[in-house]
Amino acid sequence: MNPDYPIIFEQLGACVRYLAEHGKLKTGATVVLGCSTSEVAGGVIGQNSVPELGIVLADAFLDTCRAMGLNAAVQCCEHLNRALVMEQSTLDKLGLTQVNVHPVPTAGGSTAAAAYDRFTHPAMAMSIQADAAIDVGDTLVGMHIRPVAVPLRMENAVVGCARVVMAYSRFPLIGGARAQYSDAIR
Repeated sequence: MNPDYPIIFEQLGACVRYLAEHGKLKTGATVVLGCSTSEVAGGVIGQNSVPELGIVLADAFLDTCRAMGLNAAVQCCEHLNRALVMEQSTLDKLGLTQVNVHPVPTAGGSTAAAAYDRFTHPAMAMSIQADAAIDVGDTLVGMHIRPVAVPLRMENAVVGCARVVMAYSRFPLIGGARAQYSDAIR
C-alpha cells in the first residue's frame, strides 16, 4: 500500500466531518462526493486514474458517512453523464430516477467504481438534489446540490494533491421586508 493512502483516508474523513458539523447536517442527510483519483495522485483529471486510490477514497467517504448517519452518494465522471452511485434504499427514499450502468475506472471513475462495489445494494441514479457535497479535484458536483448552495471553506482543504471545495444547502428565504425567518431552520 502506498504510504500516503492512510493520510489521504484521514484527509477525506476530516472533510466529511467538517462539512457535517459546519453545514449542520442532520442524521439522514445526503452527501455527494465527486472525486478525481488523478488529481488526488497529482495528475490531471481524467488522465491518470488510480483504481487502488479509488478504493481508499470510497472507504474513507462511506465509512465516515455511515459513522455520522449520513447517506452517501458518489458522482461518476462525465462518461456516465455524472450519474451517482448510492444504496438502493437512498435512491428509493428520495424517489430518484434509476439508471442501468455499472461504473468502472475508465467509465465512471475509480472512486465511483469502488463505491459501487462497497455498497450493500448499489443503485445508480441519474441525478439528485443532495443536502451537501464535497468536490475533490474539480469534478463539478454543484449540479447535485439542492438550492440554495452555501460554499464552505475549510482551512488547508486538500485530499492528497487535490483541492477540495464543499457546500451545503439551506432553505430559500422568501418574503420581503416584513418577513421573519427562524434560525432553527436552515
